[in-house]
Amino acid sequence: MMRKTMSLKQIAANRRNARKSTGPKTPQGLAVSKMNAFKHGILSREAVVHGRCIKEDEQEFDALHQRLWVELKPVGLLEEMLVDDIVTARWRMRRALKAESGEIALNVDEGQWARETRNPGLDMDAWLAHDDASFAMHESVHGIGYLNMCLKEVREALARDGELSEATIKMLLTCFGGKPNMLTKRFEELRAYWLENPDKLEASTLRAKHQQMVREFLDGRADFLAGQRIVCAEREENAEKARQAAAVLPSPEALDKIMRYETKLERQLHRAMNQLERLQRRRLGEAVPPPLALEMSDRN
Repeated sequence: MMRKTMSLKQIAANRRNARKSTGPKTPQGLAVSKMNAFKHGILSREAVVHGRCIKEDEQEFDALHQRLWVELKPVGLLEEMLVDDIVTARWRMRRALKAESGEIALNVDEGQWARETRNPGLDMDAWLAHDDASFAMHESVHGIGYLNMCLKEVREALARDGELSEATIKMLLTCFGGKPNMLTKRFEELRAYWLENPDKLEASTLRAKHQQMVREFLDGRADFLAGQRIVCAEREENAEKARQAAAVLPSPEALDKIMRYETKLERQLHRAMNQLERLQRRRLGEAVPPPLALEMSDRN
């Protein structure tokens, strides 16, 4: 028996009639509608994550389900199942997007936290490995802060002792792991002037001049370090921004996992949409060609 081919007029009429449907009105139809709501609730409980640390919004899922249900208008069990497949695929794709956002946030935040909580001893090891530790400290905000602390102790010792004492020189050397450097050598020169008194000054005059020379040197270093700190702070801020920008991409392993998951979901979504469209067109009386099947082979 040959299948009757419908005219374009009949197809259009079928479509108009389908759009006029406002839902079930009979007791039987209303009972089915209630059962649909029950089935939607089951799907929601299965698809929505309810964990201890992560709880997806069931109302958002239901709203997505309802919107697609109204738009796609499934009729019969097969169409309903395909709409459910479309909803869950789209919901899971949204979850994959959240996973990507989470990976990015975690990557950026962990990197910043690791740098902020870095063991200060590691910086000290790097400074002391340099030929001149005091010079190496000029290149970072942390190092400049350490130098300012050392200079403050020298200033306090000068005010307490009235001179740049041998104990103060030893204390300063200890700050640099016992290794002499440009800064400690300059303080040794200032102490040598106090001990040698090359200008043959009286004791009180010598003491006053010695103190003035040490204070002037301390003030000069403080001014230099203040300017250098501004330069280092700007450079480190730009470097931090660059590191965070570079960390925006998830790790290769996480990115590969997310992309493979998204690709799988996209295939499921498109397959369900295509199957639903074919079923609905057939239900409306349209001629639907058989699906195109491709046979893949590894042979050349």
